[in-house]
Amino acid sequence: MVGSPWMASVSVLMSGLERPVHENFCRAQQLSGFNFPSTPIGWFAYSEEVCPTGTSGAGKSEASTRCSTINGSPSFEPKVQRLQCDQTLSDIQQNLTSPADLESLASSTQILTSQPEELTAENVTTAAQIVDRLLRSPNATESVRVAAVATVSQLLSAADVSQENNSTLGLTETLDELSVNLTLGLNTTQSQVVQPNLVVQSAQIPAADTQGVQFTSLSGTSGSFVADRIELNTNTSTVVVENGFVADALIYVRFPAEAAGVRQKPPNVSLGFVLYQNDRFFRSRRYRRQRATTRVLSATLGGQDHSLVPDHVEIMFRPTMLNGTSLYNFACVFWNYDVSDWSTDGCSKGNASDGLLRCFCNHTTNFAALWTYREKYDYAEALDWISIVGLSLSIVCLVVTIGHHIKENFRINSKEETNNMNSKIARLCIYVSLLAFIVTFLSGVQNSSRQNDAPVGVDDANTILDSDERVEPDRGSCTAVAALLHFFLLATFMWNSVYSTQMAILAEKDKELPPHWSIISHTVGWGLPAVVMATTLGATYRLDSPLGYRQEEFCWLAALDKNKQFNFGKPMFWAFLLPVALILIYNIIMVFLATCKTDGDQNSTNPSSLRMMFINSLILSMLLGVSWTLGYLVLASEGTAHLVFSIIFCLCTTTQGLQIFILFTAKTLFFQASMSRPVRYISAVKMHLNKRFYSLTKVFRKRTHSESYGDLNDQQESLF
Repeated sequence: MVGSPWMASVSVLMSGLERPVHENFCRAQQLSGFNFPSTPIGWFAYSEEVCPTGTSGAGKSEASTRCSTINGSPSFEPKVQRLQCDQTLSDIQQNLTSPADLESLASSTQILTSQPEELTAENVTTAAQIVDRLLRSPNATESVRVAAVATVSQLLSAADVSQENNSTLGLTETLDELSVNLTLGLNTTQSQVVQPNLVVQSAQIPAADTQGVQFTSLSGTSGSFVADRIELNTNTSTVVVENGFVADALIYVRFPAEAAGVRQKPPNVSLGFVLYQNDRFFRSRRYRRQRATTRVLSATLGGQDHSLVPDHVEIMFRPTMLNGTSLYNFACVFWNYDVSDWSTDGCSKGNASDGLLRCFCNHTTNFAALWTYREKYDYAEALDWISIVGLSLSIVCLVVTIGHHIKENFRINSKEETNNMNSKIARLCIYVSLLAFIVTFLSGVQNSSRQNDAPVGVDDANTILDSDERVEPDRGSCTAVAALLHFFLLATFMWNSVYSTQMAILAEKDKELPPHWSIISHTVGWGLPAVVMATTLGATYRLDSPLGYRQEEFCWLAALDKNKQFNFGKPMFWAFLLPVALILIYNIIMVFLATCKTDGDQNSTNPSSLRMMFINSLILSMLLGVSWTLGYLVLASEGTAHLVFSIIFCLCTTTQGLQIFILFTAKTLFFQASMSRPVRYISAVKMHLNKRFYSLTKVFRKRTHSESYGDLNDQQESLF
């Protein structure tokens, strides 16, 4: 079924604004044994009854009728058009030679295309060819033309396929001719056919007194074209939009005032307009449309007075912005049938400050505003104090841990066995790579080269755009940070797997590490992460499109699609999460094997050293593995659970350096002894103070009354 007629009609009524509310749809009704749903005026309704299974038309409605205004009130037309369920589009194309059956063939074509999402490229081509012949037929009646226009409207909802380009493009020229001839044979000066995706408007204009003509499509909430939202003003000197309403598309054709004197007895001028919901019939090789919807509006001038040429054509389009995007730029173009593509010749662009794209041209044809949007990114805010404190503590603790590890295990006079030395080198590499990751993360994860939020530049040249999506050229710094973070974090996990592998090998009785193990371990620990990082960068990064590799909000691997959903085709999954998951599984297997071998062999050459390696490997695997397992839970959860896992994940990852310090440094006897020596030295320091005591007792002499004071030290008296 086409669209949602009931929802569309309700939304139009709800968007009535200042206009008097009136019923502009036909209520659900049963006609000729068929049930038809509520439908807006001018649209076709399709029966709820469908062709049975086993027929070529299985699943399609058996009948259709149109909602029209009869005696001032909306009502379904009493004549119901029925579909022969075994009839196909190819059958209809072969039977177009008989003029008596044109109405039946037109309605059958319309019903067969009423589910456009199921149409193939071949179906679209055949239907377009049928409609073109119907509209060009001299025997076509008004009902045939209306059914044909309804079919074109449905074809505009078909999937994007390129094979129908020639047939559908030719159909646009036929519609232009129809727009100026639609009133011929009718006792009226204006006529219009309004379908959900297509509007054809025709008018006979008195050439003697018209200043300009304005065709307007007003905004509604349904997104589809509805008859009471289409307006035609046949005599206006300037662009006018009724107060309280918003125009989605508008074209104003002004005629030169100095030609009024020659328009005294002219015939009426035929002026036709065609408004397309999208540009699927206009396939451009220069402009790549991916997500944007571009409406096309044509104006065609007919009649016998060829001297009446408009001197000003103004077009306005209101782009339908995608969620999370903003307008970046636009170009005013028309379709050049000679080159089968858009052209800017004779057109210029105005401002777009109020959301309307204004274009000015000096001729009439099919116009469009090709526009480019850019994503509105929610850039990561400054790291909160919890993250800063946790990461800063991790940096300090890792620096202390590395210094202590080197001092304890790599002394010049140290006579360590080769196996133990290799294990200590592996642990040192884990600490160094994790420290490098945290320092890089803290200093560069926030994107310092954010996209410019400057408004649309009106003074830019009116040149055809390459695509509907604007991506700022990469400035390099954020991509470099993302690559370094990717490398260092993979290296941390890879060195952990090297450590686990070494432990599993040494768990066997009298087992030695393979020759050149040091070279092998460094190749695996540093080389493989570098290869993965370089391969990911080469496969997904482009200078003019860096977001295939990284994110824009912060400097890390790309993970989400355009709809902000996790995409398994992005490098975040296959270049990081998948390798890390495999490494964690591998580490679990190695720890399990080492456990079995250790339990089965209590007579190892160095059981205490092996037991310590096993404990260290287990702790490192759990410390790194649990933290990033929580990362998987963050991706898989929603709501409150997502918030809880996010907080725990943040706390675990930002304090990994602190955890390593506590588990591998602070608890060691060597570190405790190193820290206790300066404490004991401070407590053992004695402060020698020289003291002198004086006696203030008066010494009385018999013969004199003079006073004197004596030094107690001189008297060899001491209190100590």
